[in-house]
Amino acid sequence: MISLHGYVAAEPELGKPDTGGQVVFVLELAKRFARLGYTVDVLTRQFEDQPDQDKVNANLRVFRVPFGGARFIRKEDMHDHLGDFVTNTLAVIRKRGLKYDVVNSHYWDAGAGGQKIAEELQIPHIHTPHSLGWWKRHRMKGAKEAGEGGGLRFEERIQKEFVLYRSCDHVIATSEQQVDLIEDEYQLPRDHVTMIPPGIDEGRFTPVPPKQLDQLREKHGIRDTDVYVVGRAAHNKGYDLIIKALPQLKKLQPKARLVLAAGANSAQDKKLLAKWKKAAQEAGVARSVKWLGYIPDEDLADYYRVPGVFALPSRYEPFGMTAVEAMACGTPTVLTTHGGLFEQIEFGKHALVADPKRPGEFAAALSMPMQYPWLRDTLTVEGARFARRTFGWTGIARRTLSVFDQFKGRYARRRHDDN
Repeated sequence: MISLHGYVAAEPELGKPDTGGQVVFVLELAKRFARLGYTVDVLTRQFEDQPDQDKVNANLRVFRVPFGGARFIRKEDMHDHLGDFVTNTLAVIRKRGLKYDVVNSHYWDAGAGGQKIAEELQIPHIHTPHSLGWWKRHRMKGAKEAGEGGGLRFEERIQKEFVLYRSCDHVIATSEQQVDLIEDEYQLPRDHVTMIPPGIDEGRFTPVPPKQLDQLREKHGIRDTDVYVVGRAAHNKGYDLIIKALPQLKKLQPKARLVLAAGANSAQDKKLLAKWKKAAQEAGVARSVKWLGYIPDEDLADYYRVPGVFALPSRYEPFGMTAVEAMACGTPTVLTTHGGLFEQIEFGKHALVADPKRPGEFAAALSMPMQYPWLRDTLTVEGARFARRTFGWTGIARRTLSVFDQFKGRYARRRHDDN
């Protein structure tokens, strides 16, 4: 498995630059493969003072390959250094005599490198995009390309994705929306794509009894009239949009607050946070926003459990892992219409859906679970049941392995003929 950008580790520092849902996705999937008896290497980039590998368990390690120097490289620029990644990876594989059955790459930077590695080793390559350049560019119309620390280089990315999807053996999309876009905008036949959603740790993200919930709310200073949002500090996450909805929410629910956990205190994070705080001040709701930074991993589930509502206000969101985790914890959830997850839920039973670009609409949806106890109770029970049954990681791993099995050994005859 290849996932190059961010701080990939046995215990990742979530919230650091480019270190979020994808890192969780790859590691959890790898752990389930290992649990099912497979030996897995998660290949990533070695930089700063990271060791060359982390041993997660007897069947799984995070294996780091140095390239691109010692400094952090943002994901938009990772492909400038992929030639060295491929060369260095193949050198290590051959020196150590490592044997693999399949390459499973994640995001387009890893996909471009993974394709070259798979071709050299003559083994299948299955690619998971996580997000699509075409879709991201389309959703960011009107936003400056420099809005997240520099040019996003969409033209390069889309061209390389186009070639990648035709070169790899199969694509695993994480939503039906992605499948449609890959077919329509990248002109890839639908039978070359399988949809398998991300998963959750169903043993970790669970509801808790009322007495324990009250204790957690007191501990963390969060109320049942609070709306909780968590994620990386990024323009696409839509934190400014939910701030715009907050004045209208307070007309409906005067005690409502926004509890926002974003970023890990990098310079870019602080710049964005200052911008959002200014927006809250201008909207007259600065006192109704509780600003949290990075949430320690051990507290993540508790923070999902304690608010009255969890919100996913993204401008675009390939899937929305945080929303699934919140639902699994029994918290009523409001999803963005600009993503793939809302297509899979039943409105009013599993979750609510609204357009965060329409502040009044989003505010009304946030208010409803606070206003109507019967709706809150339905979302609490049915949302958790849906999330746990649909997105448990072991089931997701088995579905993914079934795709790998379709291509396993595809090039064995060719290798035999070459010899």
